[in-house]
Amino acid sequence: MATAIKTQDAAVAFAAAIEIREVHTKKELHTWVRFPNTLYKENECFVPFLESDEMDTFSGSVEKNPAYKFCETRLFLAYKDGKAVGRIAGLINRAYNEKWKKNAIRFTRFDFIDDPSVSSALFGAVVAWGKENGLTEIMGPIGFTDMDHEGMLVEGFDEFNMSITFYNFPYYLTHMDRLGLVKDIDWIEYEISVPTEIHPALARISQRLIRMRGYEVVTYTDREVLHRDALEAFKVIDVAFSKLYGTVPLTPEIIENAVNSYIPLVHLDYICAIKDKEGKIIAFGVMVPSIAKALKRSHGKLFPLGIFRMLHALKGKNDTLEMYFVAVEPEHQMEGVPAILITTLLEKAIKNGIRFCETGPMLETNADVHSLWRPFEHRQHKRRRCFIKSI
Repeated sequence: MATAIKTQDAAVAFAAAIEIREVHTKKELHTWVRFPNTLYKENECFVPFLESDEMDTFSGSVEKNPAYKFCETRLFLAYKDGKAVGRIAGLINRAYNEKWKKNAIRFTRFDFIDDPSVSSALFGAVVAWGKENGLTEIMGPIGFTDMDHEGMLVEGFDEFNMSITFYNFPYYLTHMDRLGLVKDIDWIEYEISVPTEIHPALARISQRLIRMRGYEVVTYTDREVLHRDALEAFKVIDVAFSKLYGTVPLTPEIIENAVNSYIPLVHLDYICAIKDKEGKIIAFGVMVPSIAKALKRSHGKLFPLGIFRMLHALKGKNDTLEMYFVAVEPEHQMEGVPAILITTLLEKAIKNGIRFCETGPMLETNADVHSLWRPFEHRQHKRRRCFIKSI
């Protein structure tokens, strides 16, 4: 049975009609996961997350989500006149607080109708939990690890969303301001127009670097080989991203879970590794044919037709790629390795008739990554933000 929560936030004392219930049962979790599908039912740009993934992510099970080894969550639903009108997750990430010497609670999956009493009551429930645990600031939206969704959309509301990012209405920003949240950092996203051919100068530079430094460019035709290399590659990703905002160390269990989730689905043409003279992976890149339209048509569900739509998007004709990550060991980032990686992946994209590549969120402060797109026609079309507030 759901538990009613009385918020301690004085700012919502007027919100007597709003009932906050903590999620305890699988049925309640289904309601919580599916709430955005109702909220954004008429919105053409919204793309739902894969429902089964969200159920696993917030199951509380270490087997389904290894991040629960160092995280705790509490999920809340807001009801008004007996109808669900909002949701939020509070998340205490001990690994983050320890690594960055912080005393923070995170929030994620914060969705609500345009009613200040709803957003205030939901936010107040998470703040109250944070205070109960002696935490002194709140930040979000940000999830369990850097592999999770992060950042509230602040620009690009009329752009079709990716399968790996949040969508939200513009009115959310007014609510964040009213709640006293301020910008901590932004991520920006680019849409890259894939050229009809790799510029000859870029191709020559890549080939020269490969010869001079003895790099091996590895592409894949065998998923078992990819699985083995991916386990090593995710350690490179962990190191490459370690100094980026909000990151936590990727445990062996998280790496294994990520590899097992990605490998059955990825299109092998869009995965590339670079190895040094000793055969060690020093860079790894993954792009995936966009499943956003398939997820939207199927409302985030695999059955009865969702799985076929997803497989068609992944294996069939598709003109858009989503960039999951490009990671290079720090000591090799200034040696032209990122350019080799991008050139190799784009060659496959050109061959397969890909027209666009969505970069996904990149920290606004990460100038090295932004510089990768200068040789290509591109546009910055989205921006998303992590907010912060003392509590």
